[in-house]
Amino acid sequence: MIKIDEYNEVCEKSLKMIDDAGIHLTEEDRKKIVSADFGLSDIKKEGIQILTMFDTDRIAGKILVLLPNQTEPEHWHPTVGDDAGKEEIIRAISGELYFYIPGDDNMKHGFIVKGKEDCYTLRNEIVLKPGEQLILPAGTKHWFQAGKSGAVMYSFSTKVTDLLDQFTDKNIVRETIIEEEQQN
Repeated sequence: MIKIDEYNEVCEKSLKMIDDAGIHLTEEDRKKIVSADFGLSDIKKEGIQILTMFDTDRIAGKILVLLPNQTEPEHWHPTVGDDAGKEEIIRAISGELYFYIPGDDNMKHGFIVKGKEDCYTLRNEIVLKPGEQLILPAGTKHWFQAGKSGAVMYSFSTKVTDLLDQFTDKNIVRETIIEEEQQN
């Protein structure tokens, strides 16, 4: 659960990061940004901000934003019915972006969220610089993290099935619950 003030704060910071990255948004686009805390109630540590540009029955395009040192938890996009699962291309736009996928442990830049060693099992680090991209085949377990300046990236994928994502951390709840301020 995330408080409305904190939710609005991270969304506003993310919109500024998008602006600073040189991506032009319409007023309608700006209203589409959302923040996911994965039910962990520590959005600035584990979470992500998402602005969906388009989502059809076949393809989707999003702008993803990680605040400084923010981590998107380890997950994968599973098979759904006859669909093999979401295939995704991440293209770095600005900031520092550390991606973790299956492979040898070569972790140098990122860090494991304190107390979550069992929830972040991948240590094969790929540093994406602005303009570089990574293709994630369907079903590939992965997680990613921003460095000290945060990161803005594009996500181009097959059909979005995010609410069906699977996570290594069994405490994760994919749908964000926003706590409204109490009236006195």
